[in-house]
Amino acid sequence: MFVVATAGHVDHGKSTLVKALTGMEPDRWEEERRRGLTIDLGFAWTTLPSGREVAFVDVPGHERFLSNMLAGVGPAPIVCFVIAADKGWQAQSSDHRDAITALGIDRGLVVITRADLAPDTIAVTEAQVRTQLQGTPLAAAPIVAVSATTGEGMDDLVARLDEVTAAAPAPDPVARVRLWLDRAFSITGAGTVATGTLTAGTLQVGQRMEIVGATTSARTGIRGMQSRESSAEVVTPAARVAVNLRDVSADDIHRGDALITPDAWPIVTVVDVRRTMGEPLDDGVHELMLHIGTAAVPVRLRPFDADHARLTLDRPLPLELGDRVVLRNPGSRNVFAGVVVLDVDPPELGRRGDGVRRAAELAERPVTGDVLAEVARRGAVERAVLARFGVVAAGSASSTDASGSVDATLPAGVEALAGRLVHTPALEAWVQAARETVSRQLAAQPMAAGVPVKVVIEALRRTDPPLPDGGGALVATIIGRAGLETADGMVRPPGHTADLGPAEAGVAALERRLAADPFDAPEADDLRALRLGARELAVAEKAGRVLRLGDGVVVSPRTPAQAMRLLAGLAQPFTTSQARQALGTTRRVVIPLLEHLDGRGWTRRLDGSHREVVR
Repeated sequence: MFVVATAGHVDHGKSTLVKALTGMEPDRWEEERRRGLTIDLGFAWTTLPSGREVAFVDVPGHERFLSNMLAGVGPAPIVCFVIAADKGWQAQSSDHRDAITALGIDRGLVVITRADLAPDTIAVTEAQVRTQLQGTPLAAAPIVAVSATTGEGMDDLVARLDEVTAAAPAPDPVARVRLWLDRAFSITGAGTVATGTLTAGTLQVGQRMEIVGATTSARTGIRGMQSRESSAEVVTPAARVAVNLRDVSADDIHRGDALITPDAWPIVTVVDVRRTMGEPLDDGVHELMLHIGTAAVPVRLRPFDADHARLTLDRPLPLELGDRVVLRNPGSRNVFAGVVVLDVDPPELGRRGDGVRRAAELAERPVTGDVLAEVARRGAVERAVLARFGVVAAGSASSTDASGSVDATLPAGVEALAGRLVHTPALEAWVQAARETVSRQLAAQPMAAGVPVKVVIEALRRTDPPLPDGGGALVATIIGRAGLETADGMVRPPGHTADLGPAEAGVAALERRLAADPFDAPEADDLRALRLGARELAVAEKAGRVLRLGDGVVVSPRTPAQAMRLLAGLAQPFTTSQARQALGTTRRVVIPLLEHLDGRGWTRRLDGSHREVVR
């Protein structure tokens, strides 16, 4: 299906044209039919001779209903611009042209209606249209003159519709969904139904979705769907679709709400934009209405210069880079300006001159998003985050990720590491900071076995840019790039051993004593005489030079294995006393030593007085 929205001045025959094309009455309200005036959006559809299906969104042309008109045209990829031959180009024609231009809709056709009422003016009207559309996306749109009453030119119009739809680019059926809703109602026995124009992505019955709205934000599910008044299990773009939703009331859904793929969109209230048409953004207007899709949201504008500004929205919307937005002055029925979204996660601005600097930065930014700029600002960012923003990773240079594979989509200066995109200069700064932190800490504490990982992370978070949260894998990569290693929660240079300093002589004397008799563990007085306190013994143990058992008993790391060789020669099971005699030591030493052997699973305690060697 192809979705086409009408546009044009009030009473130029848009609804009559849609009815002639489809055989369906697009005006849904009794008041609309009684007054002959379209007030709200109307919907109708037909099948072209080619077999392509076309759904029409008929919009009001009266200036009082410009907001409704924008809600109809906003999600539509194709427009049918209507001018009456007997009236020519009029004020609201210009407003609708400006809205279409601001939204960047570049597919469509122009229909000169009522050709039977003013056949002599058709050429003049066509010339008016060409002049008025010059420089707009519809400048080259085909023009067809018709009479919906007599049928004149209708066959030609249908043929042109076939050509326009055939030339339209295919929408992406695997894209994330953002369905701007235009109606919501309740059906007895079915529940809540919401309708909209699906321009990308695919909807399926049973699919979990999320509603982002003016009064509610909630998870929901698709109970059922209809398109062209027929039930459907799957709906692909582009299409008009009615979605039966679970777990949400129709009273909580309003025009301008969006049904989106969960966790796939940034839900934002602040964006930075560039003017594409209309009035300069720095002309003193600060309170405006933002129109996108079917949404109309009050915004506050902070201009950076004539072409760039920051918009703060009254409520959150799912937006992405490249979104085209219409800005309208609430006190006027005209389009104030069209803008394109450049940043959905803009930086805070608090210093003098930040606005000027931001304008210069935005002036250089491509509409598709600058991967290098986005990554550089953060130092490191997950790919999924940039995907939600709508940033397109494109560049001529390549980068190598941690696995060694090449990613040719990344620009120079960006690397794929540990599941993130990392700015190379930031990575180099973090590597240097890790190296300096470890060196400085070990110089200050030579007896330390290393520097706690937490200390290194805290140092990395003080750099510019700081290391982002949640980067455990990235921290490990940084440590490796710095030529360091991690063991037991400590970061250290490879082969690092604690410098015992003045305690070295005492540890060496203790090693000699235990080498002569591995079970002759020193008493507390002996350790004091060797100037070995708890700190010195802990460092020596980390270095693998002593082993501390319970009750202050210190032995050689080889003592347990030496004990096992002697205990294995005893009749099994054996008593504590028999073990003491075999080892030639005291109960002070043998009891914590046996408990250590039990803990390693080398011996097994059978009862209060017997053990055996585990074979």
